[in-house]
Amino acid sequence: MKKTLSILNLIMIISAVIGSIYVVITRDDQLGLILKDSSIILTITAPYWIEKLCSKKFSPVVKFVFIVFVFCAHFLGATLELYNHFSYYDKITHTISGILTALFALLLLKQWGFYRKQNIWFSILFMIAITLLVAVGWEMFEYVANIFFGGDAQRVAETGVNDTMQDMIVAFLGSLFVSILYYIEEKKNKTGIVKSFMNGMN
Repeated sequence: MKKTLSILNLIMIISAVIGSIYVVITRDDQLGLILKDSSIILTITAPYWIEKLCSKKFSPVVKFVFIVFVFCAHFLGATLELYNHFSYYDKITHTISGILTALFALLLLKQWGFYRKQNIWFSILFMIAITLLVAVGWEMFEYVANIFFGGDAQRVAETGVNDTMQDMIVAFLGSLFVSILYYIEEKKNKTGIVKSFMNGMN
């Protein structure tokens, strides 16, 4: 299983990197577009260089979940522009980002030594806080990118503040979903999706 996931991870990384480079060479003619499409080289390989920097190991399952998300959100969504072709694709990815951010927040608590089973509400508040921090940070990044490189990633001209607010709201709902699952698993002392993911760091 681990070997299969490792192979799938490698296939997605190679496909995304080669595909993005092809798009940069054949289509991109502005600095903003070049940076957007070429930056996937850093984002999709993040688990591997984080391992090197922090001397920690992620399981193939955690890497697989992260890489699938980056592949769908960054490569398919931004580089191949599925965001522009499917109206709800953006909201789906932001919801998933809320779910994954909440899960990774629990991993951080465990890794930093602050995770305690009896502190359920602290863990829940931490998950939601980290998710909202990431969601707001991403919207700020898009805003700054629009100023320096042009474009309208936040679709201000089309939706005003609606798109930005909806992105943050669905991310929050994603973290709330994880929080509910986590609460149920802790109260019933059972290992489900959340606890399985928490055990994904070796």
